[in-house]
Amino acid sequence: MNRFLTTTLVLLFVSLGASAQTEEPIHYKITVPAGADLTLDGTLTLPDDTKKPVPVVLLIAGSGPTDRDCNSGYGLKSNAFKMLADSLVKQGIAVARYDKRGSGTNLQAAIKAIKPEEHRFDFYVSDAVGFIRQLQADKRFAGVYVAGHSEGSLVGMLAAGQTNAKGYISIAGAGQNIVEVMKAQGRQANSKELQAEVDAALDSMRAGHIVHPKNPILKAQLSPSQQPGLISWMQYDPAVEIKRYKGPVLIINGKNDLQVAVGEAELLKAARPDAKLVLFDEMNHILKNAPANRIENIKTYADPKLPLTPGLATAIAQFVKQH
Repeated sequence: MNRFLTTTLVLLFVSLGASAQTEEPIHYKITVPAGADLTLDGTLTLPDDTKKPVPVVLLIAGSGPTDRDCNSGYGLKSNAFKMLADSLVKQGIAVARYDKRGSGTNLQAAIKAIKPEEHRFDFYVSDAVGFIRQLQADKRFAGVYVAGHSEGSLVGMLAAGQTNAKGYISIAGAGQNIVEVMKAQGRQANSKELQAEVDAALDSMRAGHIVHPKNPILKAQLSPSQQPGLISWMQYDPAVEIKRYKGPVLIINGKNDLQVAVGEAELLKAARPDAKLVLFDEMNHILKNAPANRIENIKTYADPKLPLTPGLATAIAQFVKQH
């Protein structure tokens, strides 16, 4: 076979493989706080050649500047959300994902548009609601399902309830107040003396007070400008909020997740006994198989070529198709 024909066939096969799905941009101009000028960008991935409406999943990222692909400028290069979208589309399910405030394409614009001390947790919920309503108004979709990862689990839970989404999926989401989660995470790394100060500061913040820690490490982690946003987050208990959502629920967690323990998923399940709980033996926080060893586990966060945990996308797809 001559070289030209070989190259032509390779390009043809690549084209045919790519044609299994299409991507289009989506946008949402924020509405809160009043007067803030910021537009969030996202990606809608669709199965090709669909002759009838398909279900769509809105995928909401977790804490920090995590973008629509599950990457950030702080060493997170996982591509986990992009991989999940591609996997779900292959099973006939559309996926919408977006750069939340302070991430991806809007990182610098968000800093200019909203002062840190003005941020509130409910702003994330408002943005998710905006994207959900756009999807609900799109006749290409048979129903909108909301999947939230980590911090996005609570965001999605609240947004799904406000919009009567067809289904809700918690992925590595907390099952108790974020104060208790932060305390548990701190005990893994802090001395008893520092952790005592951490616990006292978090309890004061949960009560609505701005704190002024003396320890330099804690002072850097709990700057006064960031505390109002954290305090607003602390007002929610996921185990209470998940009861308020009346639709079907899927709860997913990995047993090798170093950031959100399996016990958090079990708390959500206890609050919603009718929910389906799926645990993956080797999955870590970025939805990849990883060893339990902390150093080796964290190394996977910077490996975008590492595949998703086998069975994760299928578990989500089965839940969507059953409801």
